[in-house]
Amino acid sequence: MIKQYHPFHIITPRPWPILSALISWNIVSYILWRFSSNLKINFLLFNLILITTAFIWWTNIIKETTNQGTHFNTITKGLKLGIILFITSEVLFFFSFFWAYFHSSVSPNIEIGLNWPPNNIKPFNPINVPLLNTIILVSSGVSITWTHNEIIKSNIKNSNISLIITCVLGIYFTLLQTIEYTQAEFSISDSTYGRTFFVATGFHGLHVIIGTTFLIFSLNRIIKINSNNYRILGLEIAAWYWHFVDIVWLFLYISIYWWRY
Repeated sequence: MIKQYHPFHIITPRPWPILSALISWNIVSYILWRFSSNLKINFLLFNLILITTAFIWWTNIIKETTNQGTHFNTITKGLKLGIILFITSEVLFFFSFFWAYFHSSVSPNIEIGLNWPPNNIKPFNPINVPLLNTIILVSSGVSITWTHNEIIKSNIKNSNISLIITCVLGIYFTLLQTIEYTQAEFSISDSTYGRTFFVATGFHGLHVIIGTTFLIFSLNRIIKINSNNYRILGLEIAAWYWHFVDIVWLFLYISIYWWRY
């Protein structure tokens, strides 16, 4: 049985949410202003601060739920609502990429030869690496669901195996996408097609890396924490995020790789 804590335990207010928001705003501002020799240093510095802040913030959350016992039902609902709103914002984020892609592909202008893809661009064959990556992500979605079901049953051995499989598949996907980029016969500067392709798939690749990191931390917690005291909220949120990554990739594969190939 999971230990029940008194509902009047309170959480000390911390500066990490507002600090992360301010740092993220600065990062986006630097991207909009484009890179220069000085701005690159500031951009890397702010990213380092953001990663450090996120690490401290998440460490505090883990301590609150495992050591202090302050995550009663109200806090748990708030965390779930927060991740739902975050994933919703990510859906809108990728929606803008799909909008840009279909805006250019449905009615290509004369500057790109009235064709999509443009005449001078050779797109990737959707049956090769893109299809393999699709199979990998769909398989990882199955394995993370398996993990969630096994941890509910307190079957730690099977949950570890399935979560390791998910993490390996996530790393394998990133490796294949990196190889795919190195073999591309076009670049991000090659018309609207190159920009929409690399921005959309590149940001998705970044989300895969973030999701894989999230899953690795969850695996580390499952291994270190006794199963009777382990609360599955972190793993559940990681699974939600990973399923979001899977679904986005399916839309990317159908629209950018397969459609109009």
